[in-house]
Amino acid sequence: MPETEDFHIGEIIKQSLQRQQRSAAWLARQLCTDVSNGPKILKQQHLHAELLLKISQVLNEDFFAYYSNLYQKKE
Repeated sequence: MPETEDFHIGEIIKQSLQRQQRSAAWLARQLCTDVSNGPKILKQQHLHAELLLKISQVLNEDFFAYYSNLYQKKE
């Protein structure tokens, strides 16, 4: 797990999309947003919690767990 400064949720989402053989445009359509927003999401180091929840639901993966792991490692 990367350190907080190096943590990039967009990259983690991108890896999940690749594992599922899905595109950024597909993700954008699932989120009911313009397809041009898909790549923009993947470039973000941090995302708003509500958007991250929607992405977690769409990809059926708990992206909040990555943050929880970072928190637990700081203790």
